[in-house]
Amino acid sequence: MAYYKTNKDGDGCCSHSDGKEHSNEHIYEVHGHDKNEHYGESCGGSGTCRCEDTHKEDGVRHNGANASSKCGCGTGHGRSACGCGCEENFGSLKQTAFQFGTAAVFFILGILFAFIFYDIKLFNFLNLKLSSVFFLASWTAAGYKVLFTSFKNILRGKIFDENFLMSIATIGAFCLGEWSEGAAVMLFYNLGELVQNSAVEKSRKSIIGLMDLRPEFARIYNPEDLNGEKLINPESVKIGTLICIKPGEKIPLDGIITEGSADLDTSSMTGESLPRAVKPGDEVLAGFVNLTGVIIVKTERDVQNTAAAKMLRLIENAQNRKAKVERFITAFAKVYTPIVTAAAVLISVIPPILNSLIFSAPLNGFESFSPWISRGLVFLVISCPCAFVISVPLGYFGGIGGAAKKGILIKGADYVDALSKAGAVVLDKTGTLTNGVLSVQKIIPSKGASDTGMITAEQKEVLTYVLVAEAHSGHPIANAIRKYASENLSGTEYEEFKKADIQNYSEIAGKGISGLYKGKPLFAGTESFVSDNLNGGISRSENSLSGTRVYAAFDGKYLGCIVLSDTVKTDSEDAVKELQALGVKRIEMLTGDNEVSAKEIAEKLKIRYSANLLPHEKVERFETISSEIKAENKNNTVIFAGDGINDAPVLARADAGIAMGGVGSDAAIEAADVVLMNDNPVLIAEAVKLSRFTRKIVWENIGLAFFIKIGFLGLGAFGIADMWGAVFADVGVALLAVFNSLRAAKCRKA
Repeated sequence: MAYYKTNKDGDGCCSHSDGKEHSNEHIYEVHGHDKNEHYGESCGGSGTCRCEDTHKEDGVRHNGANASSKCGCGTGHGRSACGCGCEENFGSLKQTAFQFGTAAVFFILGILFAFIFYDIKLFNFLNLKLSSVFFLASWTAAGYKVLFTSFKNILRGKIFDENFLMSIATIGAFCLGEWSEGAAVMLFYNLGELVQNSAVEKSRKSIIGLMDLRPEFARIYNPEDLNGEKLINPESVKIGTLICIKPGEKIPLDGIITEGSADLDTSSMTGESLPRAVKPGDEVLAGFVNLTGVIIVKTERDVQNTAAAKMLRLIENAQNRKAKVERFITAFAKVYTPIVTAAAVLISVIPPILNSLIFSAPLNGFESFSPWISRGLVFLVISCPCAFVISVPLGYFGGIGGAAKKGILIKGADYVDALSKAGAVVLDKTGTLTNGVLSVQKIIPSKGASDTGMITAEQKEVLTYVLVAEAHSGHPIANAIRKYASENLSGTEYEEFKKADIQNYSEIAGKGISGLYKGKPLFAGTESFVSDNLNGGISRSENSLSGTRVYAAFDGKYLGCIVLSDTVKTDSEDAVKELQALGVKRIEMLTGDNEVSAKEIAEKLKIRYSANLLPHEKVERFETISSEIKAENKNNTVIFAGDGINDAPVLARADAGIAMGGVGSDAAIEAADVVLMNDNPVLIAEAVKLSRFTRKIVWENIGLAFFIKIGFLGLGAFGIADMWGAVFADVGVALLAVFNSLRAAKCRKA
């Protein structure tokens, strides 16, 4: 038996006993006879891969043609790419290292024979020495890809790129007899490629290491046969299936705990180092590791739609979103390269001609042009834009990787820029600045609150009618009321009112619930919503109370209200202080909560606020804030942080929308540009700091490359810089920029 997944091509690569074949690019195959997995490799028969592994050892994974390689993205990497880029980088890293090692050996032999040993002349008519042969071999080993790419691009009409510059410059050096210099240029260019690939791989591994969440197996739980547990491929698990997770095992799928309790390591998803205690009713996510206890989980998502899978796709796709400076550098290189090529030609040709015309110096053929051609070739090598095109995206990539280590997932380099320019941060209240868990604080009947510690008959009346109205709502307020009712009513009473029949049920976002109970109108919701449906209005004696209030009316009679409140997160004050220290000019809280509750929290945090806002009013208020901030400075960006579906419109409108603890909210993940893997508001300030640090590194790279290259271009044009100076100006600067970019991934300071 085999689990398999085919692609659109439908071409077969494995022959199995069931006669079914599947694609060369299958993502996740498990041979049932030995539970081995292989990626992107053809079996070529009964369980034998082209990698020559006969699958006798459990758990061997295959990626591409290499049996020992393991791609963190979990994709097969056949003919089509998954988007993570590792199908190219993993192979190219090893290949480039081998190239460089081979080329370096030949180059050292060339140096030894040229400067230490006796250099044997091989072909008198070519004036070719043994050292030259070694230099040529080194050049070929290091640069065959450059030469091939250059030739291929010329056929496509894409002539002016770094491959063309390196090819022309090194071939020209050989023609001038500068064998060691020509080989050195290509060798050190190859070294630059190696360091670049290594740096990218390091940054990618920092992400993949954090997000190594691919499930290996799922243990199906059968309560009728406790000894009949089956280990199967998680892709085969259907939603609603019960699975068992034992200590030390990784949770394979998102779900809800039905039995057992445990401590979970959630660091792979949230960045939190402390274990999380879970119990029946709690949600768990794929990638969490069970540290203690046995838990039974009812699955809620299939393997393709787990929070972990969504986060991996988010990280992979981040590479495709370029910052404005990246797009500029790419466009600049397309114009810059032809210009410097033309300049190199002019340097090689014009000076000897002018010298002949102005000073009547004789033109002695190639001899007159030779020193100027050498200068032109040096100019070409120096002008290669590698330092720009490598270091800028690598700087952003390193920054995104460094942020991911802290549980901050940024969807692209353009959002790094947006975060770095934050002039205002707008925050949702519930779940962002507060814990987002409401609890009933007081029940106030229409005749006034009772001072007794016990729940009175009047309070019970208010509670039961509100419970009837809120019984079918999924709103957090409804959850809090149901919880309070279950604790303060008898079990029989609670079940009776919770299951009461209500006709014409209607829930209006931001207002409340209406319906017919026992044939009479029932309303529960905001003061204005309930008041509009009453003849006599509502007593305002309780207006001084802080908290969220649910008013209730039945059969045209005002019953009273229930007061609920939330608590400010312990880290909210620190988050605000850090944002202010970063120079964020304006911090404002937007909430649909009442004025009293909003004012209390805003005054505690020392920030502005706007209360009583419906979802569309939040967008309008955000637009106003954005206009005011950008009127002060058009480069200012406005950030919004929220945690729920109601925040999606504002998240989408913001220059950078941040979803707080968004691993469980599809709408938040889709609309947001940044996802925080836990709900600590300090991460908002951390995201701004890391983005500014990343952008600082990018501009350091640009400045470093620009000024050094300008200086060496002048030196090369006047014949002061030779080919070795050109090597430093090209490869040396690129290496400096690459190493500088790696600082972004370390995220030690901002």
